[in-house]
Amino acid sequence: MPSPRIIARDRRDTLGEGPMWSAREEAVYWVDILGRRLNRLSLRDDAVTSFEMPDVIGWAIEREDALGFVAGIGRRFVRLTLDPVTIETIAAPEDDRDGNRFNDAKADAKGRIWAGSMPFTCDRPTGSLYRLDTDGSATRADDGYTIANGPAIPPGGDFLLHTDTAEATVYRYAVRDDGSLADRTPFIVFDADWGNPDGMTFDADGGLWVACWGGSCVRRFDADGRFDRRIDLPASQITSCTFAGTNLDRMFVTSAADGVDEPAGGCLFEVDPGCRGLPTPRYRG
Repeated sequence: MPSPRIIARDRRDTLGEGPMWSAREEAVYWVDILGRRLNRLSLRDDAVTSFEMPDVIGWAIEREDALGFVAGIGRRFVRLTLDPVTIETIAAPEDDRDGNRFNDAKADAKGRIWAGSMPFTCDRPTGSLYRLDTDGSATRADDGYTIANGPAIPPGGDFLLHTDTAEATVYRYAVRDDGSLADRTPFIVFDADWGNPDGMTFDADGGLWVACWGGSCVRRFDADGRFDRRIDLPASQITSCTFAGTNLDRMFVTSAADGVDEPAGGCLFEVDPGCRGLPTPRYRG
């Protein structure tokens, strides 16, 4: 397998996260949470653009019927447009939880957003899992997360995977017809030498790719949660991954420089996953 490619740019991310493929722009977006930036890599010419945000930004997801994004900025769901940056609050479900922030999110096939929150200190279970419906209403679907991470939802939408990185566990929820969740159950529990599970995405064959914080790799698991293979990376704090490109056969991987002294920490990588991904759902509100 070819070595990972480091995307050339003039900075590294303090806490890179949330990579997202935009088919309509032929670009990969990702955030630097602590650096308060939304980044954009054009696959047409490899140009990288960075947009400063007014607060920490956990993720950005494209809107289906409008330009721009819905994003998790600070503790709020917001509408976000670029050039110039404009922000409009949709919902503020965590205004009563000082010290928390949004961390990671995905849209599902019904156009809803599932988003996790967590404390800045990463040391207490004050985080939650939220569902943002297409009418702009936010519901706390589950609670008690220390480091909420990596929602992953298959196209059928009958279940959802969500991680507590602090617990080294990927959890599985059944999703009911009304969008509520059944009790969470452990799906994958990481071995001590794997690092900790972070951001996740499904491939077209039903495999689950998990970024390994502290593990210097992304790991693929089959549909039953059995480890299949891994792709090693030249940084320890790997945070998330996404499929991209016209054929969805390119994978981009984010990482963090915060707390480590590594030449490639905080870089955006491209790797060859040897498979294809799934189209990226958008928010339908």
